[in-house]
Amino acid sequence: MRSPVTGIVALILLFVAIVVAYSSVFTVVQTEQVLVVRLGQPIRVVTEPGLNFKAPFVDTVISIDKRILDLENPSQEVIASDQKRLVVDAFARYRIKNALRFYQSVGSIQAANIQLTTLLNASLRRVLGEVTFIQVVRDEREALMARIRDQLDHEADGYGIQVVDVRIRRADLPEQNSQAVYQRMQTERQREAAEFRAQGGQKAQEIRSNADREATVIVAEANSTAEQTRGAGDAERNRLFAEAYSKDPDFFAFYRSMTAYENGLKSSDTRFLLRPDSDFFRFFGSAGGKSAAAPATPPGAAAPKP
Repeated sequence: MRSPVTGIVALILLFVAIVVAYSSVFTVVQTEQVLVVRLGQPIRVVTEPGLNFKAPFVDTVISIDKRILDLENPSQEVIASDQKRLVVDAFARYRIKNALRFYQSVGSIQAANIQLTTLLNASLRRVLGEVTFIQVVRDEREALMARIRDQLDHEADGYGIQVVDVRIRRADLPEQNSQAVYQRMQTERQREAAEFRAQGGQKAQEIRSNADREATVIVAEANSTAEQTRGAGDAERNRLFAEAYSKDPDFFAFYRSMTAYENGLKSSDTRFLLRPDSDFFRFFGSAGGKSAAAPATPPGAAAPKP
């Protein structure tokens, strides 16, 4: 029959075995790499995920992230080569490629971010200080970010860090400079607009002057043509009158008198102040008129010679 002491010792030994076994294993997840340290000295790095073993109570496991990490850099003021001040807002992406070197140089993510921020600011000032404002903002932005990334990656290599990317989120003039630039641009645009309006007004005046001159010429030519046509019509009318008169002077005299009666005797007023023996009423006394009187000379016809 076993004694109670033997059972207690067995339980203690089982507990110690469980503790030793638990202290001898560790798990590496897919997003981490593990540095095994023995009495303060690193002995190995485990990068593959899975279950691993270590010396119990002696080895220490330090987990280090192997994913791509973010570095948010606060806005910095940089002076370009054309002496223009720029407010640059940039960020970086990096990963830890050498866990042992990383642990020995900086030791933690927080310390690495502080060191990388200093290096990034220095690289920004160094690269952007060699180019102009236009090159930073528009012409060579991609190439400049690549140069900054390469320089930062080279300097961060001593810390076991690989810089994946560097991006300039914003590169602009300071607020007071921006307002001055906007005001200058607005003044320039207003000057150009005034110049365009003046040129347009001058052009419009030229067009109006040309149009008025052409209208005057066209009206004058039309009046000239109208007068020529009217003169030709009057001449043709006189010719027809003269021809008709030469064919039948009596009928022509009768026709002229009838036309005068029609124009003179209106329905509203039929009064005339004339002598009774006036030639105007010669067809009232006789249907043939006053044959003794010489016939009237029609317009445009030559008077008969005595």
